[in-house]
Parts: sequence; C-alpha cells; structure tokens
Amino acid sequence: MTVQVIKQDGKPEWAVVPYQKYLELLEKAEMLQDVQDYDSAKMALEKGKEELLPESFVNELLEGGNPAKVWREHRGLTQKKLAGAAGISVPYLSQLETGKRKGSLESLLRNCHRPQCDAR
Repeated sequence: MTVQVIKQDGKPEWAVVPYQKYLELLEKAEMLQDVQDYDSAKMALEKGKEELLPESFVNELLEGGNPAKVWREHRGLTQKKLAGAAGISVPYLSQLETGKRKGSLESLLRNCHRPQCDAR
C-alpha cells in the first residue's frame, strides 16, 4: 500500500492513503467497533448488569402497554409488593397502571433496586 506521510516540525502529522484503501480501513474500523460493542454487552450480561428482554415484553410496550405494569409483571411482582417497595399505596399504583393518574416510571421504580423488589 502506498502511503504518503506529511510531517510538521519533523513529526508525522498526516497519512494520505488511496481512497479505496481508506474505505476498506473505515469498514474494518466499524466492524471492530461492532465486535467491541458485542463483547461489552456480553460481559455486562454475564456480570448481571444488563438483561435480555423477551420479545413479548417489547411487543407489549410497543403496543401501548403501561410501562409500570409491563415491568411489574415481567419482574413477577404483585401490585402490593411493588407499591410497598416504591413507597406508594396499592390504589395509587393501580391508577398509574390504568392511566387514571400520571406518574413517571422512574419515580415509581426509584427504590426498586432493593432485594424485595427484585424477583430475578
């Protein structure tokens, strides 16, 4: 491969390569990034920092299912257990799940890193 090196103050500053070689290098760099991303995701799964979600879970959310209810059911939690862990009443949680009241999933689940909220 022919490479032209352009120096500034006696130090290499630029490398000029044929355009086709540049495209090949770009493709290989993108592939390397994909491999690194895959390895990172696999490691996070193995360490329990990430989890895989079943297709049915994703479809239910995409079809408009209430996120709090979908996550609660995915975790195998009762309304009573989730409400207790989140520090809210069961009727309030029910209203959130049915859309009668609004609340963010983040605020509802902010305390659910505790063991009693983890059904895994």
